Amino acid sequence: MEEPEMQLKGKKVTDKFTESVYVLANEPSVALYRLQEHVRRSLPELAQHKADMQRWEEQSQGAIYTVEYACSAVKNLVDSSVYFRSVEGLLKQAISIRDHMNASAQGHSPEEPPPPSST
Repeated sequence: MEEPEMQLKGKKVTDKFTESVYVLANEPSVALYRLQEHVRRSLPELAQHKADMQRWEEQSQGAIYTVEYACSAVKNLVDSSVYFRSVEGLLKQAISIRDHMNASAQGHSPEEPPPPSST
């Protein structure tokens, strides 16, 4: 009769021991320790990724600024085409006047130069 009783007591002891080990292994302080280990292992890599992302963001912002500036310059060139046409007209008029003056200086009297335009 002692053997089944001993087995029962042994089973109770081992169950209590297992429960104690389980509670101890899952205690909040152990969980916090494991969390701290994980953070300590993964933090350097995460910090490096963050630094890389910041560097890429700065490079991207620089490229975006450059593209926006180039687009603005092209738009300004397109807008200034009116002024280029005006300068072209004035240059043609100046060449015509020069040709007329050269012809007058040589004794010829070519047709009258066109009057100055208001463009």
